[in-house]
Amino acid sequence: MTEKQYTITDQAGIHARPASALVGSISKFQSDITLGFNGKQVNLKSILGVMSLGITSGSIVTIAADGPDEGEAMAKIDEVLKAEGISNE
Repeated sequence: MTEKQYTITDQAGIHARPASALVGSISKFQSDITLGFNGKQVNLKSILGVMSLGITSGSIVTIAADGPDEGEAMAKIDEVLKAEGISNE
């Protein structure tokens, strides 16, 4: 299992556009990928789950991947978070 914390830097937090980009970019991976915020965890492959968390700017989230391609999935998540301006970590 690979896990990493990110600080959300987008002024609007994780709203529909970045959530869609993030979910779309990882849907091809076999690993189970979760997003944790405020004591709740959701499947990062579910846009409704991601949106339900109401993640705002300055929030710290935890993303975890567990499975055969977890390394590649986490690398893609890093790439998308930076490219979309969601987080600079």
